[in-house]
Amino acid sequence: MTMKIEAIIREDALQRVKDGLREVGIVGMNIFEIRGHGRQGGIDQAWRGTTSKMDLLPKIQVNIVLSEQNVEKTIETIVKASRTGKEGDGIIFVSPIADVVRIRTGERGHEALKYPDDIDARRVAR
Repeated sequence: MTMKIEAIIREDALQRVKDGLREVGIVGMNIFEIRGHGRQGGIDQAWRGTTSKMDLLPKIQVNIVLSEQNVEKTIETIVKASRTGKEGDGIIFVSPIADVVRIRTGERGHEALKYPDDIDARRVAR
C-alpha cells in the first residue's frame, strides 16, 4: 500500500530532518512554509513593555509519499531529527493514498515512486 506522511515541524528542524531522511534513502519530498498552532494556542511575545499573543506560528510541512514498509523508519527519522521535548515540536499525520501516477512516464502505484538510490532500491540491493 502507498502511504502519505505529513509532518509539521519547527522551522529550525528542517535541515536536520532533510539530512536524516536523505541518509535513510528518502529522496522525494515536498516542503511547504505554513503558519499554525497546536495545543499551546500560540505564544505570548513581549516587546517594549507590551505583551501580545502570536497565535499563528511559522512552521514547515514536509509531505512524503512512500511504500507502507518504509513508514515506520521515516517516522522514526523525523522524530529523532526534530524532537526538542518542548511544546511546538510538531505532529505527524499518516494516511493511505489511493493511487500515484508519474505524469512523465504514466507509471502507476509503487513503480511511480521509485527513485535511484532511494530506500526501496537500497532494500533490494542488500
